Amino acid sequence: MILITGATGTTGREVVGELQRLGASGVRAVVRDPARASFVRDAGFETVEGDFDRPETLDAALEGVGRALLLTPPSPHTYAYQRDFIEAAKRAGVRRIVKLSALGADASAPEGFGRWHGQAEEFLKASGLGWTILRPNFFMQNLLGQAQTIATQGALYQPGGDARASLIDARDIASVAARALTDEGHEGKTYTLTGPEALSYAEAAAKISDATGKHVRYVSLTPEQFREGALAQGLPEWLVSALELLNELFASGDAAEVTDDVRGVGGKEPKTFDEFARDHAAAFGSE
Repeated sequence: MILITGATGTTGREVVGELQRLGASGVRAVVRDPARASFVRDAGFETVEGDFDRPETLDAALEGVGRALLLTPPSPHTYAYQRDFIEAAKRAGVRRIVKLSALGADASAPEGFGRWHGQAEEFLKASGLGWTILRPNFFMQNLLGQAQTIATQGALYQPGGDARASLIDARDIASVAARALTDEGHEGKTYTLTGPEALSYAEAAAKISDATGKHVRYVSLTPEQFREGALAQGLPEWLVSALELLNELFASGDAAEVTDDVRGVGGKEPKTFDEFARDHAAAFGSE
C-alpha cells in the first residue's frame, strides 16, 4: 500500500495523477476533508480522513502501508508535523518514506522552511526507516498567485533583481515522487529537482508576454517593499519571514543550479517555462 499525504495540494494532486498514469494499485490518500478528494476516488484510489493537527489520526491512515509520501502544508509546525508522521509510520511498520523537502534544507539554517525541513530530514534519516528526499527548487506554479495582477496590470512584482533560479513545474516534481514511490533503487538518495534552465524574473515575464500576446513587465521589489506588501495582503508574520529567507536564497544565485534528476528519476524531459506559460496563458490574461 502507498500512502499519499498532501493529496489536495498543488503537488499532491499531480502525484495522484502520475500514480494513476503509471497504473499503480493499492494507493491511499490521507485528507482532512474526503469531500474535497473525489478526484482521488475517481482515479481508483482510496481516501481516509486524517489531519496533521490531530496526530492520533495518523495510525489508522498508515495501517498496512509500505511506502508513504510525506508532504505537509506550509506551516511553522512543519517539523512537528513531519516528526509525528515519521514516528507513526515507524509504529505502523512502513518500510520507506519519500519526503518532499526544500532547496536549501539545513537544520542549522535560520528559522524558516530551510531549517524546518532540514530538521525533519535529520529526524527521518535517524529513524531507521528507508528514505528518499526530494528537494525541489522554486515552483513555477507559485507565479499563478500573481496571475490576476499580471492579467490586469501587465506586471510581475517580485524581489530578486537580476538573479536567476531554475524554476520547476510541479508536474515534474510529481513525476519524480511517483517513480520514487513505485520503483526500486531510490532508498537513501537525495534528489535536487530543478527545471531545465535558470531564469530571472525579467526573463520569466518576457516568456509570459510571448505566451499571452500581451506585454508583461517585471517590477523588482526591495525587501522592504515585499514585506510591506505581504503584510498588507494579510499574510501572517511567520510566513512573511519565511518567504523573506526564500527571497534571499533566490537573490543569492544559489537557486540557479540545474540538475538532471527529473530526467534521470522521473524518466521525462523537464517542462520549460515556455511550456508552463503557454499552459496557463488564460490565467495570465491571454489576448
